[in-house]
Amino acid sequence: MKFGIIGTNWITDRFIKAAKQHPDFRIGAVYSRTEETGRAFAEKYAVEAVYTDMKKMFEEGDIDAVYIASPNAFHAEQSLLAMQHGVHVLCEKPAVVSLDEMDRVIAASKETGMTYMEAMKSTVTPTFLRLKEELHKIGPVRRYVFHYNQYSSRYDKYKEGIVENAFKPELGNGAKTDLGVYGLAPLVHLAGEPDAVLRNRYLLSTGAEGQGSMILDYGECEAIVMYSKISDSYLPSEIQGENGVIEIDRISDPKHVLIKYRDGTTEDISVPHEFDTMYYELDEFIRCVHKGQIESPINTHEISRQVTKLLL
Repeated sequence: MKFGIIGTNWITDRFIKAAKQHPDFRIGAVYSRTEETGRAFAEKYAVEAVYTDMKKMFEEGDIDAVYIASPNAFHAEQSLLAMQHGVHVLCEKPAVVSLDEMDRVIAASKETGMTYMEAMKSTVTPTFLRLKEELHKIGPVRRYVFHYNQYSSRYDKYKEGIVENAFKPELGNGAKTDLGVYGLAPLVHLAGEPDAVLRNRYLLSTGAEGQGSMILDYGECEAIVMYSKISDSYLPSEIQGENGVIEIDRISDPKHVLIKYRDGTTEDISVPHEFDTMYYELDEFIRCVHKGQIESPINTHEISRQVTKLLL
């Protein structure tokens, strides 16, 4: 399957490194706003076709699908354009920046028959899927505590007065959309849509969220989601049940998951990952395309829609 690539940043490099291990992945074209940037990126992967006109890439490029890793605010427009030209879409998280955009994207997928999937990598990994199967072992769940706090490498520049994309809300960026989504998406996968949400946030001078937290009410249990781009945390995430606790090393990239039962025993439910985490999102996407499914049965359109509502 030949992919067009939109976005020439570090996340794209990581995606391609993981994707090259998949037997059905090829790069057919690269899009960039400038020929120089696009050409430099394409040369790293021996790609000849470089476009500065996205519509032209979708019309003339030798591609079956596109991986979108542009700034968040552009995701919906680019996804819609791709599907309208018969190109399947694997779009980086967060999928969109508004509920209206999400509804339009879902409608376009249904109307065109093109596969659309949000590239939420953590929820399609072997270890997370195993966690879902074993969740019942801790009895009635009473609390989820998920967090992703990572001091941004761009925050020092921000404090010097240099504002890069990571802290530009007009691009849909900020701590909640960039990091908080990694706590919200698995929560929706495991617990569904909450009854009510209490939010707290700290805004930087640009209007972008520097950090924040959410308490989500599920009736008989609650969830606490914390995120930050201006501080670090090295604590694991956890799910607290009446019979024990599930400890998760990193909710954004779960690899080591341990059940600690009330009787003092433990059970390691981790599944060895043969590939980089991003490989599994690609594998799920390609499987859906080959089966003619417009959405993943795991990273469904409805889950992306529910997560979008929580990000607003």
